[in-house]
Amino acid sequence: MITAGVNLIPEHPVAAVIELATVAEGLGYDRCWVYDEGLATRDVYVTMTAIAAETERIRIGPGITNPYTRHPATTAAAVASLDEVSSGRAFLGIGAGGSLTLAPLGIERTGPVTAVGETIEVCRRLWSGEVADLDGASTTLRAARLAYGRPGIEVWLAGRGPRMLGLGGAAADGVMLDFIHRDVLGDYTARIAAGARGTGNSPMICYSTMIITDDRAMADTKPHMTYRLVDSPPQVRELIGLTDRDADRIRRAMGDGLHAAAELIPDEWVHPFVIAGTPSECATELGEVMERHGFDEFLLPVYEIEGASALMETVAAVLADV
Repeated sequence: MITAGVNLIPEHPVAAVIELATVAEGLGYDRCWVYDEGLATRDVYVTMTAIAAETERIRIGPGITNPYTRHPATTAAAVASLDEVSSGRAFLGIGAGGSLTLAPLGIERTGPVTAVGETIEVCRRLWSGEVADLDGASTTLRAARLAYGRPGIEVWLAGRGPRMLGLGGAAADGVMLDFIHRDVLGDYTARIAAGARGTGNSPMICYSTMIITDDRAMADTKPHMTYRLVDSPPQVRELIGLTDRDADRIRRAMGDGLHAAAELIPDEWVHPFVIAGTPSECATELGEVMERHGFDEFLLPVYEIEGASALMETVAAVLADV
């Protein structure tokens, strides 16, 4: 099986999420990312700590957190604490945050590239044991220090915009590309490479999308295409024919829940972002995508508790054939 992880969304009781993480570990998945969606989910650090206590091998990190809902130094402390609890298995997944997370808190996503960059800087400085002062555009430190950080904790950045991808290339250990339209994947990897050029950095790239082998997987995916589609760059919206009016309708429907908004998402808007077909067809297509773009890891998002173990098992079999 290629190096792969699962991304669990803790919309359900923590005990159920722990069970999925242990199943993933048993199936050979290497990473367990846990969504940080603010009020829409259980607390990400409580959930990850509980997972760490019940697993032995799988690496654990937020997938993804953001620089707005917590001070970056608090994030550094939380990840370092998770790393201690898990005996060195923690990593940080960081991005700008989306509307599902920030809108209910009344937080505007201002200066996202700067905010994410400062978060990476703060975490690395504190994990190295440095006494840090910072007067940043979005972050302030005054003689801040962690006595329990580990310098080698990996930082993974997730993003879509050119500047954010460039930051990932320059400053992150890895970049996670999440539900990217297949026609522009090459553009995204080129932006990462451009950011890394001249820095000496060579980040890993993780490709994340759903493997759809039946109608149920499509139905489970659509609610989580809602916020992704409305937050997509104009180029991507144009590729699938998503108008500003469509995006506004989806946003309004999201107020009644993601499943209500999912009714506005036709299958043809989903297909360019996922791997779909029979298990054999999915293995072939995924292998071609991974090889063409030089991806290092694959990440499976897991949204629904019911049927999740079967999904992870099906995808593990697909991955074994890649």
